[in-house]
Amino acid sequence: MLKSIDPILTPDLLWLLASMGHGDDLVFVDANHPATRIAHSTTSQRLIRLPGMSMETAIRAIMSVYPLDDFDPDPVRVMMPVDDPERVPDVQRAVLAEIERAVGRPVAAGKLSRPDFYRAAAVGFGVVQVGDSRGYGCFLIRKGVIS
Repeated sequence: MLKSIDPILTPDLLWLLASMGHGDDLVFVDANHPATRIAHSTTSQRLIRLPGMSMETAIRAIMSVYPLDDFDPDPVRVMMPVDDPERVPDVQRAVLAEIERAVGRPVAAGKLSRPDFYRAAAVGFGVVQVGDSRGYGCFLIRKGVIS
């Protein structure tokens, strides 16, 4: 245990977050995502699992130590629902609310089709898979700098 560090932030997860550089994407996905396959293509080839955890809980912990990229117009990108690209699933609303709370400003999410999301995820830095089974809980979160 570390003082003032959320216990959700496991040693492996802290290593992944600390190893990322400015502009690297954290691939943050739900339990339905093919995370193992995608993780093998990422820069770190690391998959961190947080089983039994909701997206909001995991993002709240991650955003307590993770700087969001201020230079990118779309530092958060989401997977659009295949059946209705304009729909914003509840899980995406909840995660965006946590990110906005952490950074203290509104954050508009860029939207990617399912195939485009998978391609972008494959060139991310690493994958964090949460045990949340709500569909379309798939995010790319670009790391910024600490000022």
